[in-house]
Formats: sequence, C-alpha cells, structure tokens
Amino acid sequence: MNSLKRLPSIDAMRGITVAGMLLVNDPGSWYHVFRPLSHSAWNGCTPTDLVFPFFLFLVGVSVALAILPRLEQGSARAVLRNAALWRALRIVALGLALNALAAWWPPGRDLRWPGVLQRIGVCFAVVAAMAIYTPKRAWWIAIVALLAGYAVLLLSGGTLVKWDNIADHLDGAVFGRHVWETNAITGQVHDPEGLLSTLPAIASSLLGLCAGVWLRARKFRLLFVAGVAALALGWLWSLWIPLNKNLWTPSFVLWTGGWAMLALLAFHWLMDIRGWPAWGRRFGVNAIAAYAGSEAMEAVFPALGWQQKVYQHLFANWITPLAGARVASLVFALAFVALWWLIVYVMDRRRIYLKL
Repeated sequence: MNSLKRLPSIDAMRGITVAGMLLVNDPGSWYHVFRPLSHSAWNGCTPTDLVFPFFLFLVGVSVALAILPRLEQGSARAVLRNAALWRALRIVALGLALNALAAWWPPGRDLRWPGVLQRIGVCFAVVAAMAIYTPKRAWWIAIVALLAGYAVLLLSGGTLVKWDNIADHLDGAVFGRHVWETNAITGQVHDPEGLLSTLPAIASSLLGLCAGVWLRARKFRLLFVAGVAALALGWLWSLWIPLNKNLWTPSFVLWTGGWAMLALLAFHWLMDIRGWPAWGRRFGVNAIAAYAGSEAMEAVFPALGWQQKVYQHLFANWITPLAGARVASLVFALAFVALWWLIVYVMDRRRIYLKL
C-alpha cells in the first residue's frame, strides 16, 4: 500500500466541517434560523445533519492516514494503542469539562454526561484499536454487525418516536436527568449523543477508516462506487427505518457516509491533485481549539449576559428592519465563524496547534 504525506484536502474538509459546526451551533437567535441551517426536528436529513457524521467519518480517515502508516513502518502495537487511548480519554475529559462549564455557570442546570466530544473520543478509541489489531475484513464485519444489530434493537423497542424509543429509555436508566433534554411533563429524557446510538456512530467512523485506506491506495474509482452504493442503500433502508440523526439510524449512517465518501473524493481531487487552495485548512489544523473554544464562549457569554446584548445592538437592531430576523441571526453566526477563523489564522501563523 502506498503511503501519502499529510494531505491538505483532509485538513480542509475537517476545517470546513468544524466551521459548519460553529455556523449551525451559534445563531443569533434560535427562533430565527433558516431551514437548511437547522437540524431535522426528528426524521429527515438537512445539510446541517451532515456536519457531525462528516466529522466522525474524518476520525476514521485520520486513523487510516496517521496510525496505519506507523504500524506498517514497524511501530509497536502497544505503543500505538496506548497513545490512541490516552488521546481518546483527553477528548472525553474535555467534553465533560465543557458540559460542566455549561451546567455550573450559571448554576441550576443538570450536568450532561454524554456529548459531542465524548462520542468522538469513544469512536476514535474503538476505530484506532480495530485498525491496530484487526484485519480489514473485520472492519466490514463490524460495520454490518453494528448496523444490523442496532436496527434489531431499535425495532425491538416497539417505537422510534422521541422520548419513547429504546435508546432514550436506556439513557434515562443510565444517566437519569443528566442528558441533553428532559420532558417537563413526563420526565422522559432524550440525548442525541446517547449510549446506544454511539454504536452506529462507530460504524460511521469505520466507514471513514475504509475510505482512508482506499485513498492511500489511490483506489478512487472504488471510493466513488462505494459512496454511490452507500447513498443508495441508505435511501432504500430509510423506507424501512427512516433517516434520523437523533437516533443515528442505520439508514442515516449509510446516507451520510455516502455523501462523506464523495466529498472526500472531491476534496482530494480538487486540492491535492488539481492544486486548488485548501480552504478551511486553518480550522482543520486547530479543530479542537476552534470547537472547544467556541463552545466555552457559548457558555460564558450568555452567563455574563453579553451575548444577547451583542446580538441585539450590533446585529438585530439594524439588520432585522432591513432584511428580517433570519438574516440578522445568520449574519451573527457568520460573524462568529469569522471571529474564530481569525483566531485560528493567528494560531496557524504562529504555529500554535492544540493537540489532545
């Protein structure tokens, strides 16, 4: 298998994904958001719903491009395993710290145990371990087993409606009220990054691992065919079990994985082969800094009472009369992304890179 040097396209794709996270997570007003920049209320898949699956897919791609070459060069499996597990623990710990900040400042909210970074850490640990210790055939067996097994579990729960599905029941039993959302009337809970739905999320990262191997081997036609096939299978499966990000349904894994494969191929062809500028690279090389820093800011600014004042005085008061509340909310989100682009730009210029 041919090895590849660090690819600008991977940093760019990761960076644009992170910028997308900031854009959709930080509107001026949650009551005035354009539909494509909102998650599906339940079933369905908007462009926003592609953002997190793309990041988990890139976790697998990064394992293929960073860990597998070292393994082939003779690095000890135990050394690679320990490094990956420690990194995964640091990612999980950072996620918990951000959740604690959001819960305790201002006080009064329950600490949420699951989260985006927690899921990333778990997926990275599992996929790295499989890349180090198992053959490629095992990856595909795991993908099929995770998706088929999860489908059986979902259907065994009897319903896929919010609050009353098997994934939400399990999260309620394990975490109690320490989750994303609690029904004030029934006491039922829901978390889009819960325990059971992390199983198919691992499959999303395993698809990225396989795609990264094909990219290293320059099997571009196979990558294209696999992407189209995943889209087709995801659409067909959605006729039985709908696309649903909150439950991370098997159809959602294949649908988003297919788009991620095609996007990976497009980024590689345009930036690594055709030489286009690697737009988004600065976000990509400091993805953790941008995401964690923006999440911390989104906890601190409202707690200090600053966010609403900034939005109202600098954006809403003059943009809303001219173009409407949704445009004002979008401009605030774009300004937030621009602020963080400036931060990671300065970090990149000074060669400061936050690595966990």
